[in-house]
Amino acid sequence: MLRRPPRQQYAALCFRKRKKQAAPEVLLVTSRDTGRWVIPKGWPMPGKKSHAVAEREAYEEAGVKGNVSREPLGYYTYHKGLSDGLKINCRVQVHALEVKDMLKDFPEKGTRRQEWVSCEEAASRVQEPELKVLFHIFAQRFNRESGPAATENNEY
Repeated sequence: MLRRPPRQQYAALCFRKRKKQAAPEVLLVTSRDTGRWVIPKGWPMPGKKSHAVAEREAYEEAGVKGNVSREPLGYYTYHKGLSDGLKINCRVQVHALEVKDMLKDFPEKGTRRQEWVSCEEAASRVQEPELKVLFHIFAQRFNRESGPAATENNEY
């Protein structure tokens, strides 16, 4: 049986730094169809680069604005259920987005829940194994780049 290549999507791993905590908090949103915990993601948009799509999805789905990384943090795969019952393979390229502003009004307000949690809690809530790993990788990189050695060595 022939297998189609995975469809590409782009996502934002939205995070914020807390003044009295060393570890970052990440933003999870619920999917509109099943209510699963996910990160904002969407399909490619004509004329937009991958990081710009991730940034746009973060605004539309979670009402956040901030600084998005041009380089991807990583990738994960999942099976997207379509309205006709079919499931398609998707490969999601994830970009980190440091949240600077949370808007009161945004396109998908009221259709999703959102919650700020630790990377460990986020990893326990999402279903996709590779996304769980990405939360752990992000936490490790964040700690490495934010620690005392990072400021001494100017690794920002």
